[in-house]
Amino acid sequence: MQAIDAVAQILKTEGVENLFCFPANTLIDACAKVGIRPIMARTERTLINMADGFSRISNGDRLGVACVQSGPGSENAFGGLAQAFSDSVPILMLPGGVARRSHGIPTHFEAVPNYGGITKWVAQVNFPDRIPAMMRRAFSLLRTGHPAPVMLEIPTDVASEDIDDGFNYKPPEKIKPAGNPSDITASVKALLAAESPILHAGQGVLYADGTDELIEFAELVGVPVMTTMAGKSVFPENHPLSLGASGHTGTGMVKHFLGKADLVFGLGCSLSQSVMSTPIPDGKVLIHNSIDELDINKDYAADYAIIGDAKIVLGQLIDEAKKQLGGDGRDSDAVAEEVKTVKEQWLAEWMPKLTSDETPINPYRVVWDLNQAVDRTQTIVTHDSGNPRDQTLPFYEAITPHGYIGWGKSTQLGYGLGLIMGAKMAAPEKLAVNIMGDAAFGMAGMDFETAARERIPILTIMFNNSALGGYEKHMPVATERFRTKFLSGDYAKVAEGLGGYSEKVENPADIIPAIQRAQKETEAGKPALLEIITREETDFSLGI
Repeated sequence: MQAIDAVAQILKTEGVENLFCFPANTLIDACAKVGIRPIMARTERTLINMADGFSRISNGDRLGVACVQSGPGSENAFGGLAQAFSDSVPILMLPGGVARRSHGIPTHFEAVPNYGGITKWVAQVNFPDRIPAMMRRAFSLLRTGHPAPVMLEIPTDVASEDIDDGFNYKPPEKIKPAGNPSDITASVKALLAAESPILHAGQGVLYADGTDELIEFAELVGVPVMTTMAGKSVFPENHPLSLGASGHTGTGMVKHFLGKADLVFGLGCSLSQSVMSTPIPDGKVLIHNSIDELDINKDYAADYAIIGDAKIVLGQLIDEAKKQLGGDGRDSDAVAEEVKTVKEQWLAEWMPKLTSDETPINPYRVVWDLNQAVDRTQTIVTHDSGNPRDQTLPFYEAITPHGYIGWGKSTQLGYGLGLIMGAKMAAPEKLAVNIMGDAAFGMAGMDFETAARERIPILTIMFNNSALGGYEKHMPVATERFRTKFLSGDYAKVAEGLGGYSEKVENPADIIPAIQRAQKETEAGKPALLEIITREETDFSLGI
């Protein structure tokens, strides 16, 4: 058989269901022959975003796989893979490559020297008989340790060469390391000795499927839980010990409890310092759990460290806490009451905006009404870059794992559209909602046609304030003299023209009925877009 057919057979053996792609690449037809469905997007970046969303919702157990053509396809895909790398998402990328005899000759684009900084491993398949071993290593790296994209470039001449039909391939198992027992003992002792500790849960707990263990541990030790932006939804935000999520913006509960904490226990997180991460104030005892040793002592000095899979580590922490506590859990009533009081005060401060009847519509009213309009146990929501992220993250209440996809260590406009399409494919039974601004639609909106054509019934809620919100701070002269920050467009008409259902919403009282009508359209198999005419909102619930 041809080498490219061997790649397709290995993907089939690995349980791959879809190939997110843009032609021309011979892998597309090879996969179609073995029953793997090609999903073609309008742009290479979007198809990577779709693979990203698919992997996230599946905890990396079902992997997003993507392919593009040699040269311009690889060039155009760079932004998508860079975003996935920054957000620690496992994706298998299989671009074509120029024939081996043309390597090193300008102006041919070669993936290996260019993608090294945004992949866990990138290599060229230089001989057909290396395919089984290289694919095995790729899947092993995707399943083990720190999640990140892996890329294998397949030159066109290698793809068409023959390989023995009887090649041997066995899918590698996922390896999950446990924490060092002495580290577990010391960390629990420090936690129980603290007067006002806080649990700081990240995306690693989601990937480890550790929600049940996180809830049990928090209740056992009586400690409140905040999540990172990427970790949002790993701990139910209607739980009495939930402080909600925090990034650049966040809840009032996080601000209150993180400020007063004497110990912060990071679980399944990188504890990275960035504009989209809530900083940890000085003077805290810090316990840090990550599956990646490169995270430890990176941006914050760890007083205690546990390297291991978050679910397994949480199980160890539960056992050790029971041992040190003598089997009985701590009373958390006082902490839960303080959480409740702070939450009520914070929401009371924001309620005028969350329930505003003003027009143009306040974007906070849209987020608040979305909470009321949908069954949050059966819904996945994601934001987009910019103001929609900052307005949605604190106030949309996620109550089930992956009920919200938080992202943003890189902040590419338009990323959320492909992300939610991939998420819908991974969980077709769920209502899948992305909230984006008009600027983000300009970056990725043509791929709404992909949702219609490929029968991926998502719901897009678009905040149209006809502006790049807040950008006058970065370009005041250009905005004043040339209106550079302002935008225009009738996006409901665009969505209709691309094959979807659409409505324009201008009255706050119409938000919930419009969401419910749009949801019925998605249940009938049609993507929907609600263009909501909003005001430019300048107030934010900042995470610091």
